[in-house]
Amino acid sequence: MKRQKRSRTTTLFNRGFQAGLSGKSRDLCPVNTADLRSHWMSGWRQGREAHWSGMDGVSAIQADPALH
Repeated sequence: MKRQKRSRTTTLFNRGFQAGLSGKSRDLCPVNTADLRSHWMSGWRQGREAHWSGMDGVSAIQADPALH
């Protein structure tokens, strides 16, 4: 069975979420293209909100968009 290709925007969002959740700076965004950068930044913002809400480790599973 072949693996389904993942959308680049979804991957960037999930990576941004993980970076935000771990408390990393938004300056670490690996993307220069404005369109793709916006997806990473959206994920980063949601990750930071989860981090500020006290979600860390196992409690962050419910907020992780990669698992929905």
